[in-house]
Amino acid sequence: MKSILSILLLLYIVVPVTAQKASDAKMNAFINGLMQKMTIDEKIGQLNLLTGGEATTGSVVSSGVESKIKNGQVGGIFSMSSPARIRKAQEIAVRQTRLKIPVIFGMDVIHGYKTMFPIPLGLSCTWNMNLIERSARIAATEASADGLNWTFSPMVDIARDPRWGRISEGNGEDPYLGSQIAKAMVKGYQGDDLSKNNTIMACVKHFALYGAGEAGRDYNTTDMSRVRMYNEYLPPYKAAVDAGVGTVMTSFNEIDGIPATANKWLFTDLLRKQWGFKGMVVTDYTAVNEMIDHGMGDLQQVSALALRAGVDMDMVGEGFLTTLKKSLHEGKVTQKEIDEACRRVLEKKYKLGLFDDPYRYCNEERAVKETYNEANRKEARAISAESFVLLKNANNTLPIKKAGTIALIGPLADNRSNMPGTWSVSADFTKPISVLEGLKQVAGSNAKIVYAKGSNLTEDSLLEQRSTMFGKTLGRDNRSDEALLKEALDIAAQADVIVAALGEAAEMTGESASRTDIGIPDVQHTLLKALLKTGKPVVLVLFAGRPMTLVWEQQNVPAILNVWFPGSEAGTSIADVLFGDVNPSGKLSATFPQNVGQIPLYYNHKNTGRPLADGQWFQKFRSNYLDVSNDPLYPFGFGLSYTTFSYSDITLSKNAFKPGEKITASVTVTNTGNITGKEVVQLYIRDLVGSITRPVKELKGFQKIELKAGESKTVSFAITVEDLKFYNSDLKFVAEPGDFKLFIGTNSRDVKEAGFKLL
Repeated sequence: MKSILSILLLLYIVVPVTAQKASDAKMNAFINGLMQKMTIDEKIGQLNLLTGGEATTGSVVSSGVESKIKNGQVGGIFSMSSPARIRKAQEIAVRQTRLKIPVIFGMDVIHGYKTMFPIPLGLSCTWNMNLIERSARIAATEASADGLNWTFSPMVDIARDPRWGRISEGNGEDPYLGSQIAKAMVKGYQGDDLSKNNTIMACVKHFALYGAGEAGRDYNTTDMSRVRMYNEYLPPYKAAVDAGVGTVMTSFNEIDGIPATANKWLFTDLLRKQWGFKGMVVTDYTAVNEMIDHGMGDLQQVSALALRAGVDMDMVGEGFLTTLKKSLHEGKVTQKEIDEACRRVLEKKYKLGLFDDPYRYCNEERAVKETYNEANRKEARAISAESFVLLKNANNTLPIKKAGTIALIGPLADNRSNMPGTWSVSADFTKPISVLEGLKQVAGSNAKIVYAKGSNLTEDSLLEQRSTMFGKTLGRDNRSDEALLKEALDIAAQADVIVAALGEAAEMTGESASRTDIGIPDVQHTLLKALLKTGKPVVLVLFAGRPMTLVWEQQNVPAILNVWFPGSEAGTSIADVLFGDVNPSGKLSATFPQNVGQIPLYYNHKNTGRPLADGQWFQKFRSNYLDVSNDPLYPFGFGLSYTTFSYSDITLSKNAFKPGEKITASVTVTNTGNITGKEVVQLYIRDLVGSITRPVKELKGFQKIELKAGESKTVSFAITVEDLKFYNSDLKFVAEPGDFKLFIGTNSRDVKEAGFKLL
């Protein structure tokens, strides 16, 4: 029996490997034959990625796209959608060019395509990898049905400064959680076979360190040690590469004084040689050209630097198209470098099946049936509700009853276009369900919903213009602040409970949307104070694309539900949670500071030589502030429920283990409340003594469980030497023998502790 199992196992391993080798050999033979026919101009043309001018996300729109396709000067197009438009462009490529090489079509499919899911920061707060993968699978199905085969997602930049607008587009501050999400997203987009017409090629971004820009300002300088890079910022990118991501996008920042787009260590030494990445590298929007302002030379110089660094495709800037041939003749780039880049582009087209059928994604019947359908919206509603984080719920203010009169007040209460959030470039902004519509739909005839806007987004009309771009206006009301407030208070007087829909507009976060003040804007804050003075119960439904400063709100508002930007089914999913049809279970993936002076603030920090003693607010000659405690307002992993959970002490299977062995850590979690709820059980580890300083806690595992009222469940984590490894000062991935602490709890702060040894 043992020998039969061994043979079967060998076949299981050998047959796929042999098949893969045969497939690769077939691809290589095809591409070798094609490249032998290509001129240098045709090869360089494959390295040119242009925008079709539809739903563009940058400041430059490509011109003369059709003529450039005919001339063999286009390898890919993005921001063009619909089977008809894409078929027309593809027909030019395969019928009117000499070698009939198809074009690849991409789009910023970031958190959904037509059916929009919560912004990525919100999705990450589900801590549910199955749901996150499912959201990407639906997005891939919809996008591919509309003719697309490439997405510029997932964005996995670690971000610890909530002033940075693009924190909304990532997964928060933690490398472990970010890595799990990166794998789930890649799998969701790419499936198990890129040549299937319902999968799309993923692009992990922005490589690398983009989320660590100084001062939280977009596109800004980044500077850090290699040890920090490897341990804290690089893991999610590597996880995506290990998961088989097809492409990697460059970042706008510099690394070690060299812009990422020209950083040979980053793309050749690290990405390709150390990590074994075999895919294609594409720049971000005009990133090659922008190196001129970095001080790296003229367009010809920076284009040559990018190619030699290992970049394969130039997005929009056309530096490759217009300068590489000259650089080749002048010996500034080599034929081999151009050939390698061209080959990698062609390989992706081959793996997408475009050489077999360039129109495989152009099916108008699929586009009608598979985009924004009822099934997808139903799933979006459930996923959105699971992303919400209940930050406060004094005296069980929530859930509210489907009865009496409910006053819905706020500038985000009756606004469809802001519900999808930033980076929703393919959404139809007339279709998302507003909070007002959702409350009425879910409450039905059981409750009366009354509404008033209450205030504009902000007192500053120019700031509001900057914060409501890309068709996401809130419709500024020209009445005075006093008149808007009076109307809101008159409406509130009729109600049994007040729901205040306040916070940021969708485009107050995202690219080029950094803020120095990350609190609720001025007039909205005035409105909230006035609503509280009515003495009625007030629920703050907070729209946010980042961690915000909410000290006053935490002290004064009875209930706070952070809904991020929930997507197409915003209103219904919010209503589901407000009325208690869904019990909130989201947990924060980024720390909320008390004020901006604490930034950067993150749970897995290092100790100083003068740490503040536990339980202390201030000690002279210790690492602290005079005016505020070191504590966050809400810690990483935090999130309440309509029920409560208790944790037993930790039980360890043994107190010490050797490499090759494992320890099992277990806790019993009990639902001590009255309703069914979901809880994210979180495992953290601390290496007490290391050859380099180690963080005070590091997330190493989590499980999301569901418990009925009164039910208990034992949750176990297997800990191996792999969980204890880190990159040391020589950048070797090692686990060092010694003492460790282990923490299990409901968030990074509220945990049970145990200790063990690695022998």
